[in-house]
Amino acid sequence: MRRRVVPLILILVFLWQTVVLAASPAPKVDAEAAVLMVAGTKRILYAINPDAIMYPASTTKIMTALVALERGKADSVVTVSGSAAGCEGSSLELREGDRLSLRDLLYGMMLVSGNDAAEAVAEHVAGSVPAFVDLMNARTEKLGLINTHFANPHGLPDPRNHYSSARDLALITAQALQNPEFARIVATREYAVPFKNRAPVSVSNTNKLLKTYPGASGVKTGYTQAAGDCLVASARRGGVQLVVVLLNDDERWADAAKLLDYGFAAIAAGAGR
Repeated sequence: MRRRVVPLILILVFLWQTVVLAASPAPKVDAEAAVLMVAGTKRILYAINPDAIMYPASTTKIMTALVALERGKADSVVTVSGSAAGCEGSSLELREGDRLSLRDLLYGMMLVSGNDAAEAVAEHVAGSVPAFVDLMNARTEKLGLINTHFANPHGLPDPRNHYSSARDLALITAQALQNPEFARIVATREYAVPFKNRAPVSVSNTNKLLKTYPGASGVKTGYTQAAGDCLVASARRGGVQLVVVLLNDDERWADAAKLLDYGFAAIAAGAGR
């Protein structure tokens, strides 16, 4: 008798969860591609073009940080090269010869999206930017991702070799958030980056949700003209962490909040875990 009851119960639970999700109208967002995922189970609660090939912009740095923390030593001292200091785009305003720990460099990279910091991280961990990019792509393959390939550690556009998808970025982020050091860095609002050769540089996280959304815990903003406004955000409530990815979204802050609210409401109703 029990063998018949258990499957029936599972079917009823599944149907109930389906009804709960259907009863909650999915929010409309402006993103070209979007994913809302439960970080722990990888369950997708919402998606728009989740596997579309897109420019990831500086959300690339999520993988950069993950590889650096897995392959490098956080307390090791980085000496910034002239090439890294001269990297174009968003900047930590590094100077050739600057010396700081890899951990502190990662804070600068993730909070203010320093492209110069990303190149300095890559050179320090792997000896060169191309060698580090190989590590990034190897990590991508290990995660089983088929719609992602990296050509650099910072996210400046490469029309052929640097791309990702909303689903892949959510999966990369879910993996990265399992690293306690990564989770601490991306949840930090303000940080004084200490240098061994000059005065500290104070930085503020570009992720506005850390100050405006209850439970926000990261992760990374991104923008290039080719990619548009991008955001990978996370929030935790009641022991559940959600990850939202928005690519090419002019309303990324409002849309992220709407999707997170939608996800937490589904979980509270018992349908989202």
